[in-house]
Amino acid sequence: MISLNLSASLNPGLLHKTTRTRQQPTRLSALLTNNEKPFNCRYPLGFSPIPNLHISNVPNPKYLSGFSRRSRSIAAAGSSDPNLDGDYEKSDLGEAEKKEKKAKTLQLGIVFGLWYFQNIVFNIFNKKALNVFPFPWLLASFQLFAGSIWMLILWSLKLYPSPKISKPFIIALLGPALFHTIGHISACVSFSKVAVSFTHVIKSAEPVFSVVFSSLLGDSYPLAVWLSILPIVMGCSLAAVTEVSFNIGGLSGAMISNVGFVLRNIYSKRSLQSFKEIDGLNLYGCISILSLVYLFPVAIFVEGSHWVQGYHKAIASVGTPNTFYFWVLLSGVFYHLYNQSSYQALDEISPLTFSVGNTMKRIVVIVSTVLVFRNPVRPLNALGSAIAIFGTFLYSQATAKKKKIEVGGDKKN
Repeated sequence: MISLNLSASLNPGLLHKTTRTRQQPTRLSALLTNNEKPFNCRYPLGFSPIPNLHISNVPNPKYLSGFSRRSRSIAAAGSSDPNLDGDYEKSDLGEAEKKEKKAKTLQLGIVFGLWYFQNIVFNIFNKKALNVFPFPWLLASFQLFAGSIWMLILWSLKLYPSPKISKPFIIALLGPALFHTIGHISACVSFSKVAVSFTHVIKSAEPVFSVVFSSLLGDSYPLAVWLSILPIVMGCSLAAVTEVSFNIGGLSGAMISNVGFVLRNIYSKRSLQSFKEIDGLNLYGCISILSLVYLFPVAIFVEGSHWVQGYHKAIASVGTPNTFYFWVLLSGVFYHLYNQSSYQALDEISPLTFSVGNTMKRIVVIVSTVLVFRNPVRPLNALGSAIAIFGTFLYSQATAKKKKIEVGGDKKN
């Protein structure tokens, strides 16, 4: 004791260091007694490398004592800077958040890239097949068949969890599947009659039908939403008037497709609210299977008697059967894949971002198909297409603001 006092009098810092070393276990004991939870869940085992230390029920297999190497070094060091632990925590969290954000951005970029690429491939080879085999009902049925087989393989091999099918779910799915069938076959009919780019310009008018039908069913929209659909109508009208490949069947097919998909979306919201446990991909798979059941019998009735003769003409036109089979197969597989990617994108991003991405997708598809098929485009036709697509962008912005206002009102209530 005399030597300790003498050393302390000669070197006061020694007494301060000794006191800090003795106080450290007291701080640790208090934290363990209070059972404080860690701030960072990324360190579930042992101590976290921040002031709020704890011991997990299951020790870290790497550090069998239950202590992580980094936490022990900080505690034993007894740093004289009380903010060191907090600074370390912030820098560690900041780096982790940056890495996680980069990973999500990369993943989202891959999903969007696949979505666009698959959509382009589908539109190109679907049009190639329709040019030599102009029977859209059979091709549309095959595309639904390919998607159904794809999902059945995923479910049977347990590559993707299968949905729980019940009688109420099937009954609730009858309406959305019917409208999906109408939308799909109408689009295929339009593709067989006119240029792919023109069909997509007309399909960009889907928000117009969405606002009109939703309003008739009781929904209300602000003035900004109604104003945003005006350039869509004007642009589509200008594009239709100046379209080189204009055909009334192609125009009506694209318009009916808009109606079908809008009613599918509206009906799905109303009839499938109690089946939220079924994710988007499984829901689309079930819709594809049921749509095939709807479509194929009608396809046989509408054009089945012409399929054999049309097949021989297609083979003679292409030259080799394998080329024709390849076009049809790619149109079927990539039709399902691009829809699958769109559902995956919607699960990862907000509806607004998805709407903007869908608008950009139409631009990419239109430009790609014009370049591949070398469709003549008049200046006024290009202007009308640009105005219509810009209108869809304005619509997505206006509807996003409407949803924010509704959410804010619900929180206040």
